[in-house]
Amino acid sequence: MADGSRQIRYPWAEPPGEGQAIEVAEGIHWMRLPLPMKLDHVNVYALDDSDGWTLVDTGFDSKRSRKIWQSLLDGPLAGKPVARVLVTHHHPDHVGLAGWFQSEHGAELVTTRTAWLMARMLTLDVHDVPVRENLDFWRGAGMRADLLKQRAEERPFNFADVVAPMPLGFTRIKEGDVFRAGGRDWDVRIGNGHAPEHATLWSGDLVIGGDQLLPSISPNLGVYATEPGADPVGEWMETCERLSAFATEAQLVLPGHKLPFTGLPMRMRQKIENHHGALARLREFLTEPRVATDCFQPLFMRSIGDGEYGLALVEAVAHLNHLELLGEVTKEMGKDGAWLWRLDG
Repeated sequence: MADGSRQIRYPWAEPPGEGQAIEVAEGIHWMRLPLPMKLDHVNVYALDDSDGWTLVDTGFDSKRSRKIWQSLLDGPLAGKPVARVLVTHHHPDHVGLAGWFQSEHGAELVTTRTAWLMARMLTLDVHDVPVRENLDFWRGAGMRADLLKQRAEERPFNFADVVAPMPLGFTRIKEGDVFRAGGRDWDVRIGNGHAPEHATLWSGDLVIGGDQLLPSISPNLGVYATEPGADPVGEWMETCERLSAFATEAQLVLPGHKLPFTGLPMRMRQKIENHHGALARLREFLTEPRVATDCFQPLFMRSIGDGEYGLALVEAVAHLNHLELLGEVTKEMGKDGAWLWRLDG
């Protein structure tokens, strides 16, 4: 776009260092926690409530994360207790230490009902080997035979591995609520697609976006064995269209990952166009029967390694589900137990 005022910009070129905080607006502090994966960090925020802190998201539950939080509590956040923890959505890099703050610091947990129910349920759902439903789902998506065999024999990722036990009790936020924190009133606006009932907070020229509003990457839109017919792509695009009505050039967006940014209207357009483009490429590819894992190249336009394979698989199924719900593709079970998808007609 030729108008230089309508670009995505990053007011801070570098994130805060470990155990450090950057004040991005009066009473709003940005911090960062490490993650042991390709996306190697999560942003967390502290909102100054005069007599205490409201934290937004927490990072994984790990010895390193607890140590970093303690250095933050002894350093830039010293002198005030953590009164509340607001969790934007239920994924472990965001909710991981919420229960620890409740149990060890007496903090109140604030989140959406679905986020709390999902997190609480998943912390109690621990398995030593994958359950049959997961194996059937992976086979149905066309997972490579060697990888399917490997996964069938190894301990799966369990939510409780990186999420602290969550005691009973939380405070619900929902669409249309006004949440007071950091000396501001925040309008609660709910998104879906990446996670059900994902909370975003809007206050004048500040937006706390979680993973719903990221600047340079797209969050995973995945379908899992828990709800194999889900349509996260449709939910995601509906959310992007709806939230676009509230986006302005002046807003500073505080995302769950990467750097705070301005230029939200352009970013919302990009997010919508990216998935329309992926769906268009997928339609062209499905003139012949394909399994979900065949669809990586047209969807992502790059090679997918083993480290990204699982996330790519669930996102491929999500895009196929969306086309099926639109009535544009059909599927039938192949002899090997994998679904074959093709353009209808």
